[in-house]
Amino acid sequence: MTTLKKRERSKTNASLISMVQRFSDISIMFVGLWLVCRINALPFFYVYLLMALMTLVVFQMIGGITDFYRSWRGVRISTELLMLLQNWTLSLVFSAGLLAFNDDFKASFGIWLSWYLLSSTGLVVCRSCIRYGAGWMRNHGYNTRRVAIAGTLPVGAELMESFRNEPWLGFEVMGVYHDPHPGGVPPSWAGNFDQLVEDARAGKIHNVYIAMAMKDEVHIRKLVRSLSDTTCSVMLIPDVFTFNILHSRTDEVNGVPVVPLFDTPLNGVNRIIKRIEDIVLSSLILLLISPVLCAIALAVKLSSPGPIIFRQTRYGMDGRAIKVWKFRSMRVMENDAVVTQATKGDPRVTRVGNFLRRTSLDELPQFINVFMGGMSIVGPRPHAVAHNEQYRSLIEGYMLRHKVKPGITGWAQINGWRGETDTLEKMEKRVEYDLEYIREWSLWFDIKIVFLTIFKGFVNKAAY
Repeated sequence: MTTLKKRERSKTNASLISMVQRFSDISIMFVGLWLVCRINALPFFYVYLLMALMTLVVFQMIGGITDFYRSWRGVRISTELLMLLQNWTLSLVFSAGLLAFNDDFKASFGIWLSWYLLSSTGLVVCRSCIRYGAGWMRNHGYNTRRVAIAGTLPVGAELMESFRNEPWLGFEVMGVYHDPHPGGVPPSWAGNFDQLVEDARAGKIHNVYIAMAMKDEVHIRKLVRSLSDTTCSVMLIPDVFTFNILHSRTDEVNGVPVVPLFDTPLNGVNRIIKRIEDIVLSSLILLLISPVLCAIALAVKLSSPGPIIFRQTRYGMDGRAIKVWKFRSMRVMENDAVVTQATKGDPRVTRVGNFLRRTSLDELPQFINVFMGGMSIVGPRPHAVAHNEQYRSLIEGYMLRHKVKPGITGWAQINGWRGETDTLEKMEKRVEYDLEYIREWSLWFDIKIVFLTIFKGFVNKAAY
C-alpha cells in the first residue's frame, strides 16, 4: 500500500491553450502600460517598468492561488472572464499599495486607471478570441475527444447532455455504457461494460467518465482494472451529489485527494476580497447616512423610554456569538432563550419603531457591525439564538448558513423571504436561498444583491 510519504504531489499539465493565455496576459499588461505612457508622453523605463513587473508578479501569484490557468474547457466564458477581471483588479490594488511605500514612485491615479481600463478591455477581448478560436478548431475536427459515460448516475447523463449541447467543447459522446436493466435500455445506451472495455481497447474512446454509486465499489474496481489495459483516460465522478453539497471542489491534503462537501467559499483571496468590499462599502455608507443615524437616534430616544441601540446576541460566522446592533423599535428587549418574532400589529412595537421596521431603517447601525468585522454587507440574515436552536433540528443544513458572515441584506430577502416566518415552509425557503447564495458567491453576485436591495430590499409588506 502506498504511504503518504511515498505519494508524490500531482504535477500540473500545462496545456498549449494555458500557455497561450499566459503569454497573452503578460503581453497585454506590458503593452497596455506602454501605450498609456506613450499617450501621456512619459518614459516607460524604471518607474513604469517597475510598476508593470510588480503587477505582473502579483497577478501570477494570485493566478496560482485561484488556479486561474487551469483548463476552462466546459466552463462558461462568463465565469472565466469574471475570474480574469477579479484577479486583474486585485493585482492592481495590491501593487499600488506596495509601491506606495516607494518614495521614488509617483504614478498618478489617472495612469493607474487608464492602464486598468485599457488592459481590462484587452484581456477580455484576447481571452474571448482564444476561447472562440479553440471552439472553432474543435468544431472543425481539431483537438476533439471521443468520450463515454460508464454507469447510470443522473450526473453522468447531465454531463453527456452538456457535451452534446455544446459541440464547441470538442467532446464527441459515444454513449452510456452499463449492464442492461430489466425493461429495456435507453436510446443513449451503447453497450455493457464488456463492450466499453472492448471499444476502449480498439481506440474508439479517448475519455471514460465513471458515474457509478458508492455501493458499486466492486464493479468500479473491476472496470478500472480492465480499462488500465487501454490507452484511454479514466475520470471518476464522485458519488457525492446525493448530499446537500454547500461548496464543493476537489482538494488535496498531504497528497490525498479529497472532496469537501460542506465548505465556505470565503477562503484565501476570496476572504480578502469580501473584507475589502465590506470595509469600503460600510465606510462610504456610514459617511453618507450619518445625518440620518443622528435623526433616528433622537426620534427613538424621545418616543419611548429605553436605550437607543438594542444589542441582540446572534450567531455569526462558524456559529460564534456576536452582538448585532439595531435601533430599538420595541418597548421590550428580548434576548433570552425564548424570543417571540414580531407580528403584524405587534403591541410591543413603538410608533417610531413601526416605521423603522417597515422601512428597514432599524437595521442601519449594523453597518457599524460590518465595519468592525462581525457582519458583512451581503449574507444570510442573522437570526436570534433561540430561533437558531429551534430550526437547526427541523431544517436539514440550517446551520450551514453560518459558513459565511451574516449580512445586512441577502439573496433570500431580495427574493421576498423576509419578515415573520410563521410556518416551517417559509423558513425552509429562506434557508434554501441562503445556501444558494453561499454556493454561488462571487464579488459580482454581491454587487447585484446590493443593487437590487436599493430598489426592492428596504420596504416590504412582510416587514413589521
